[in-house]
Amino acid sequence: MVTLGRRNSVGASEAEERDFFADTIAEYQWARDAAGLAPSTLDQLVQPVLEVCDHYDMVAWRLTPRMLDRYLAGPGKRASSTLRGKLTRLDHYFAFLEQRYAGEIFRRFGVAVESPVDDFNRPVHRGDFGLRVPPSQRAMREFFARWRDSLELARKAVVARRDYVMGKIAYISGVRAAELCGVKLCEVHWESGRWGRFLVHGKGARRSGPRQRLAYLFEEGRELLWWYVEEVRGEFADDPDDPAAPLFPSERIPRALSALNVATGGLAVTPSTFGALCVRRVRNS
Repeated sequence: MVTLGRRNSVGASEAEERDFFADTIAEYQWARDAAGLAPSTLDQLVQPVLEVCDHYDMVAWRLTPRMLDRYLAGPGKRASSTLRGKLTRLDHYFAFLEQRYAGEIFRRFGVAVESPVDDFNRPVHRGDFGLRVPPSQRAMREFFARWRDSLELARKAVVARRDYVMGKIAYISGVRAAELCGVKLCEVHWESGRWGRFLVHGKGARRSGPRQRLAYLFEEGRELLWWYVEEVRGEFADDPDDPAAPLFPSERIPRALSALNVATGGLAVTPSTFGALCVRRVRNS
């Protein structure tokens, strides 16, 4: 790592520029390694960068959006999901260059660092290196207090109460949206532990497949969920006495089931619906 940090900007040779490029690749991998990425992931991070640079036989900061488009639409064309991943990794590498070495690259080689991934070829789901600071406990208490106070003014009171309970239980227990939506009435174990637990079907880790685990309710969650089961759950149109019925049912009943005019287990709230209502609540709070 001998080229990083030099300040001689006049007459830098092509070999020096290529050496500097190789050093930035290595340091980018070190930075992501320090961030906790798996060793198998580190090589994948820079593979798209090296692929495009090898094709044009040039260093990364001399690439242009037109060159990148020409390569990915021609010899580098792959499935849309593969291209999206490559563009995202390219953009992340250039974010690293811009933050750490844009000034040095300009002084030494006279090139302004600019990502070839622009507004026209950038994937919709980009991601960034921005630091996300979670809200404090006080902010979360105030957020849920405002949410609770708004329940009485809701047009659909039962649905609003269900949404509030889902949001609060997800915060208390730390389960994923898909895990919470999949909980059935029979999977709430009030007698487990001190405050009770509920069974969730997790996605597993490292390709091990779905796994079940027990999520904690704690004192506040037990009180809230008990109130919901006693006072709110029975207001939905499905059969609340069915053990296999969802804990958090959807208020929408398919026409085929509605036409039967019999009590059924109902359908659960979908993770996308739960996610959308949480986003609306955050924006409106």
